[in-house]
Amino acid sequence: MNGVSKSRFEMFSNNDEAVINKKLPKELLLRIFSFLDVITLCRCAQVSRYWNVLALDGSNWQRIDLFDFQRDIEGRVVENISKRCGGFLRKLSLRGCLGVGDNSLRTFAQNCRNIEQLNLNGCTKITDATCTSLSKFCSKLRSLDLASCTSITNLSLKALSEGCPLLEQLNISWCDQVTKDGIQALVKGCGGLKTLFLKGCTQLEDEALKYIGAHCPELVTLNLQTCSQITDEGLITICRGCHKFQSLCVSGCSNITDAILNALGQNCVRLRILEIARCSQLTDVGFTTLARNCHELEKMDLEECVQITD
Repeated sequence: MNGVSKSRFEMFSNNDEAVINKKLPKELLLRIFSFLDVITLCRCAQVSRYWNVLALDGSNWQRIDLFDFQRDIEGRVVENISKRCGGFLRKLSLRGCLGVGDNSLRTFAQNCRNIEQLNLNGCTKITDATCTSLSKFCSKLRSLDLASCTSITNLSLKALSEGCPLLEQLNISWCDQVTKDGIQALVKGCGGLKTLFLKGCTQLEDEALKYIGAHCPELVTLNLQTCSQITDEGLITICRGCHKFQSLCVSGCSNITDAILNALGQNCVRLRILEIARCSQLTDVGFTTLARNCHELEKMDLEECVQITD
């Protein structure tokens, strides 16, 4: 920027009496700011006192993704954000923010009671206490990602069931302390679940799947990758109870046979994605019913399914 244009820019925006502030009403400036990302908003806040007030207005902070700053984010940052945004905040991603723990998320839950989407993927410090806080204060929560939060147990699922009845999407992949008891508690209070990621929850058995099939008729996506204890019995229950099914991943579930392919073909005609890698008992025969009825199928992963031919 040359000297002349820089000078004009400063005249245009660098004080509270600038032309832009006189010509554009506050409501319009707020609307413009609502399209800016976190970094740009912070830069705008430094232009003038007036822009500082507008840029930091809670209405501009309804959606925040702090993944790019994950190494720098500590609990106090989350607490400050929650106090600034309050009831405006609808969506927050703290994915990979290793410095965030239960205490700061309790403050967050108390201040941001309208939160609908929360991503805590990889926040390894958090425990069941965080889900207790969410249950107590965040009844509007619809989407929660707790993947790789390995301290999470059945107590978290019980808490979510009691306080977050609108929950539609839940990711507890690699939360390997979760058992069928946690799933039973969850689905009794969150029957509207549409997406459920249970990848790496190695303690889950068929009994857990029976609870899902009985209580989650809206289920569209289910990921059970490497849940090695499950068999056809549990999956068939889900197929019979979840007719809106569109995506299933059972890669690494080596106990399943052609029976599950028949059940999918008979009950889940909307199926679009099927990932069954490393399921070595599947054969060409099992795909007959699937091919006959699942006309919307567009993606399959058959890696290492050694009995399937061209």
